[in-house]
Amino acid sequence: MLFDQRTRAALRDAGLSRDDIAEIEDSVAEQARADARRVESFFEGRAVVYSDMDLTHSRSDYPEHDFDYVDLFTHSEDIRGFVRFETWGAYVEGARVLEEAAGEPTVVELTLGPTVDARVRFAGERSQLE
Repeated sequence: MLFDQRTRAALRDAGLSRDDIAEIEDSVAEQARADARRVESFFEGRAVVYSDMDLTHSRSDYPEHDFDYVDLFTHSEDIRGFVRFETWGAYVEGARVLEEAAGEPTVVELTLGPTVDARVRFAGERSQLE
């Protein structure tokens, strides 16, 4: 359920039916699922990705990460999951495609949870983050 009870009541007062509200919620949930699939497709087949993550001991503004997997799921409009690199991983809360070329994602952004606690951009090439 996307809308809380007060919002649902206000939408009904504004003239939307219960079916209209349910249709909107279903549409938003489907958009979230599509976004999650697009972000996952960015990572498919990649062994290495680059990020704008601030790493204490990195010599690069855009460090390289040996990528293992990303597993995303949706709950209503929320995208959550886990991303795993060679030696570490992080929970994901929020994911979106920032840039694309020829209909394919080239830069994505994930909100990474504890230990990172930041929004981080990922790209297949360092130059895409500059």
